[in-house]
Amino acid sequence: MKTNINRAYLIIFIFLAALLPQTVYGSTVDVIKIDGIINPVAADFIGQAIKQASNDSAECLVIELDTPGGLVESTRLIIKDMLASDVPVVVYVTPSGARAASAGTFITIASHIAAMTPGTHIGAAHPVTLQGGDDEKSTMFKKLENDMAAYIKSMATQRGRNAEWAEKAVRESVSITAEEALKNNIIDLICKGTKELLEKINGRKVIIKENEKTLNTAGASINRIEMSFQQKFFNIISDPNIAYILFLVGLVGIYFELQSPGLIFPGIAGVISLILAFFGMQTLPINYAGLALIIFGIFLFIIELYVPSYGLLTTGGVISFVLGSMMLIDTPYPFLRISLGVIIPVALAIAAIFFFVVGAVIRAHRAPVKTGYEGLIGEHGTADTDILEHGKISVHGEIWDAESDEQIKKGDEIEVTGSAGSERMVLKVRKKS
Repeated sequence: MKTNINRAYLIIFIFLAALLPQTVYGSTVDVIKIDGIINPVAADFIGQAIKQASNDSAECLVIELDTPGGLVESTRLIIKDMLASDVPVVVYVTPSGARAASAGTFITIASHIAAMTPGTHIGAAHPVTLQGGDDEKSTMFKKLENDMAAYIKSMATQRGRNAEWAEKAVRESVSITAEEALKNNIIDLICKGTKELLEKINGRKVIIKENEKTLNTAGASINRIEMSFQQKFFNIISDPNIAYILFLVGLVGIYFELQSPGLIFPGIAGVISLILAFFGMQTLPINYAGLALIIFGIFLFIIELYVPSYGLLTTGGVISFVLGSMMLIDTPYPFLRISLGVIIPVALAIAAIFFFVVGAVIRAHRAPVKTGYEGLIGEHGTADTDILEHGKISVHGEIWDAESDEQIKKGDEIEVTGSAGSERMVLKVRKKS
């Protein structure tokens, strides 16, 4: 009888232990942060996070968003992954002062649950072509505008949000605060932090692939997912300013290798920098006139080393370099352009490198040889013996065989004029005048 009671207790204990992780630890919520331009790296990161949240059996994936906008194709990839997700995707515009502009508006409206922090704003989704061809009268622009308006309306309708305002965000570039977005049914709630967000969405019902799911996020543990090292690296070099610097480092490195063949390191560093720069610029509209001005500016720096222009060529090079850098990325998006605060210091640094460093190398190449017999030409010494035709002299503390066409007495000062022997071991001298 006692054995049966012990077995009953054991079964009850095992049953309670099986429930313990869910009752004590609760559910899990995966959280990622997107702070910057929506680019291919951001799209890849969000796609992987959605897959990981599904593998983790997370209640939902929270995307803490702060973006000025980004690329249309990257935005479409993100929305595709969100619509195909097995877990609810919650977009939370945070912290205070953050924005979900342009591409961020599309991503927020496409989410299963949209939330914002007080002091944030959303909108300004008017399409602008990367090349700056935003002529509203052009047929191509109208097609782009109509396509994006229909795209955002379909997502707003699917999520039960204000499709009329969503269309205005595209066609009229309207932008509203978090409070106005809640009032106009653009977002679902306003909260002051991620923990408050999880408390407020607890018990909400969302549709996942035509199936209803009730969120259980109260007291959920938060699992923050970070970008991999590879994603962080490629995200950094995708910044237009970083790509621009890498491009210039590549040009300078290759020039040094061509100027002094055999150094190897400048050539390798230059090629790697150029490849990374091209990767970073692959989605950016490069203006070839700007690129030509940059190369012409570097050409003027090089010419300054050979042609004394009293700084005129250097000045022209700096002006050409700055103008070319400003024109290099031709887009109306401010966040995709190269900052003037980067262009001017880099232009001055490049000018200094060519003026001082490269100039020093060229001057060293042009300097007279200071070793061997060539370094003795023009030097003065004394005759150690009488020199009728042959004799010995002392130059720089060294004893050399010497020949002279004139008679030189022992102790006379002499001047080296060249080499008298075929093997250049006998110096040609004359009496110092």
